[in-house]
Order: sequence, then C-alpha cells, then structure tokens
Amino acid sequence: MSHPAAGEGAQRLCDARALEERGRAWVWDVLELGRPLRAFALRFDGRVRAYLNRCGHVPAEMDWQPGEFLDIDKRWILCSIHGAAYEPADGRCVGGPCGTGDLTAVRVEEREGQVYWYPSRDIQPLRTDAPVPESTP
Repeated sequence: MSHPAAGEGAQRLCDARALEERGRAWVWDVLELGRPLRAFALRFDGRVRAYLNRCGHVPAEMDWQPGEFLDIDKRWILCSIHGAAYEPADGRCVGGPCGTGDLTAVRVEEREGQVYWYPSRDIQPLRTDAPVPESTP
C-alpha cells in the first residue's frame, strides 16, 4: 500500500502545542461518505491520534464535554452515552457495549510544529464553498 508523500493532500489541523498530553482533543468537521460528521485528535503517550467522533456501539458523538474524550484516569477514550471504552493508541474496543465496533481512525501527522490530517476515499474535508440546499416549505 502506498501512502502519499509527506504533505501531499495534507490538511492543516492545528498547532501541535494545542494538543497537551492526555488533554482536551481538537475537534473538527469532516464529511464521511458525504455526510457531515466530527472528528477529533488528541495526544496520547506522545503521539497524536485521530478518530471519527462516533461510538462503535451507537452512531453518536462521544465527548462528555466539548473536546473531552478520556475517562477520569486519562487511560481510555470513553463514550459519554453508554460507557464504551476504546484504546487511544489504536481505537480498539476494550470494554462496554462497543463489542467489535472499533473507532474509525483518521490519518494524522505532526511535523514542523503543526498537526495535519489526511483525507481518505471515505473521509473528506467539509467544503465551505458548497451550495446551501434550499429549504422546502
């Protein structure tokens, strides 16, 4: 499998200093298969990790406060709705009602003091220039 060269297709996400170790995540809007959704990036064990903000158990956003995904011990990503727990290093379900529903990873890279994310076939940037659909009466 080939990966794009560093920087190719990269979307700037945030300044690397905005992500403190096991701290508040950076949340941003994306499109998954053309549907709006949020994603989040956090620093865990020195590395930036990113996932779609959608629980594997129920397709709902997981943060219990804006940008807050980790449990009280800052060990697991925890869904605020049903308590499903995920391994921050790889998004694997480790407990609760998520069963085999792992988190969907978003490729990220930290370089030159910045964090970048990479769109994929299924996960694309939210277009700000897209026409707004007309409402129907």
